[in-house]
Amino acid sequence: MWLDVIDLQEFYADPLGRVARRMIGRHLREAWPDVTGMNVLGIGFATPYLNAFRSEASSIIAAMPASQGVLHWPNEGPGQTILTDEAELPLDDLSVDRVILIHAVECSEATRPMMREIWRVLSGNGRLIVIVPNRRGIWARMERTPFGYGRPYSQSQLTRLLRDTMFTPMVKRAALYVPPSRSRMVISSAPVWENIGQRWLGAVGGAMGGVISIEASKQIYAATPTLKASRRRSYVTIPNS
Repeated sequence: MWLDVIDLQEFYADPLGRVARRMIGRHLREAWPDVTGMNVLGIGFATPYLNAFRSEASSIIAAMPASQGVLHWPNEGPGQTILTDEAELPLDDLSVDRVILIHAVECSEATRPMMREIWRVLSGNGRLIVIVPNRRGIWARMERTPFGYGRPYSQSQLTRLLRDTMFTPMVKRAALYVPPSRSRMVISSAPVWENIGQRWLGAVGGAMGGVISIEASKQIYAATPTLKASRRRSYVTIPNS
């Protein structure tokens, strides 16, 4: 079940949500240090993480599933959000270079159709990062955050999902080692927790992180999906740089 977009917005406005945004955002930036001239798509509730790429990307779109709701973003300037069916993205084939999928896979009731749509719109050399709650982590056990809702995943389960939907897993990571506490002491020490988890815990750290992520590429040799659309799509054209 999708969380309401207002609940997600409120979470990222409070101190614990800002910590999650910084830690996961740093994680994304390490994976993609430069997206200059690229078309970037966020699916689910990705707007807290898309801001970091706005000054570089040729275009950015935040696709918010209809069951979740939609908010205007960014705060200033023309809106860059679209309300869409998760299994029918209103984008052209091969039109996107980078996709961030967060607060989506664990909530979706049409996970595989959604992943096939991402496969369709992703360019041949594009990259996808999927971020999901870690079923072994503390964050998935606490309903005080959005990571405590929906179906959490293990690294092996997420790997299998990607392979089954014609993606090749490349780099596996974890993030959010800080406990999901609103204590000021814990929140202020979040960078220390993250550094310890990333540098010293190794394979054990992956099991302890609040979220796991996998960066994947498109299997360009796979057969093109032939899902039958239930209705006519209206396409959003992404401008060339």
